[in-house]
Amino acid sequence: MRLVFAGTPTAALPSLERLAANHDLVAVLTRPAAPQGRSGRPVASPVEQWAVAHDVEVLAPPSPRSPDLAERLAQLQPDCCPVVAYGGLIPRTLLDQPTYGWINLHFSLLPAWRGAAPVQRAILAGQTVTGVTTFRLVPELDAGPVFRQRLVQIGRDDTAGDLMRRLAKAGAEVLDDTLQGVSQGDVPQPQPADGVSLAPKIDPAEGRLDPGWPVADLLNRIRAMSPEPGAWANLGETPLKVLRARPGKLPPDLVSALPSQEPGDLLATKRALYWIVSKGVIELTEVQAASRRPMPGADWARGALREPTRLA
Repeated sequence: MRLVFAGTPTAALPSLERLAANHDLVAVLTRPAAPQGRSGRPVASPVEQWAVAHDVEVLAPPSPRSPDLAERLAQLQPDCCPVVAYGGLIPRTLLDQPTYGWINLHFSLLPAWRGAAPVQRAILAGQTVTGVTTFRLVPELDAGPVFRQRLVQIGRDDTAGDLMRRLAKAGAEVLDDTLQGVSQGDVPQPQPADGVSLAPKIDPAEGRLDPGWPVADLLNRIRAMSPEPGAWANLGETPLKVLRARPGKLPPDLVSALPSQEPGDLLATKRALYWIVSKGVIELTEVQAASRRPMPGADWARGALREPTRLA
């Protein structure tokens, strides 16, 4: 099948690589280079970098509504445009151009978690199962008829980054299978009217942690926000990101030495960093201070935690 692949982040690469191996990939559509890091230097998307390395034409208009994009797609005459996390709304005028339309890979079991952050929202909600869905794009958000779905378990310790990697791998297989089926006449089925939930883009402010919350809620938020934008709480006036954590239990010698603890207190041993929270203890296994690299919680504490202090 003759394809123009639409995608932008690293999560799109497993699908891009698999489809390029099994189909005639004539171009990729991706978001333009965006400023990154302290320098603010524009950096090409992972999909664009892959395409350049493999001598594939790159289409990176400032908007998918660009007349130049419509003209080039008409010239390329793709049979289908598979989409994985492109990051822009495909206008109605382009949806009918390919023979088999635009087929999107979404990282949830639709109609659950329609929107930009399905992986983070599923973890934040404490779910233990999610999946991937392929469906035909329509003007309404993630509402098109469904071709294929596959369930994926959410591990107890999975961060959003961990889960996304597994979903991207599973999704590549499902998307390729979908294209094979479409070429043989498969017809998608409408999504059910019940079970719709929304997954709006994550705001960094949602990463704020409150030691007054239950342990389970805090752990879900930490997992959902890792690696980006990161869950955080204030150490004095400076935010400290918590990238990984697990249920903890204070060693007896620490309990006896500091018998009175309040939610928000940070305590450390040579091997672990503990956070006292409502009705429990969390071990902070990976943290990131402002303008520093991620590091094990115990290592950070040895260099930065001089006495019991508060994270709140």
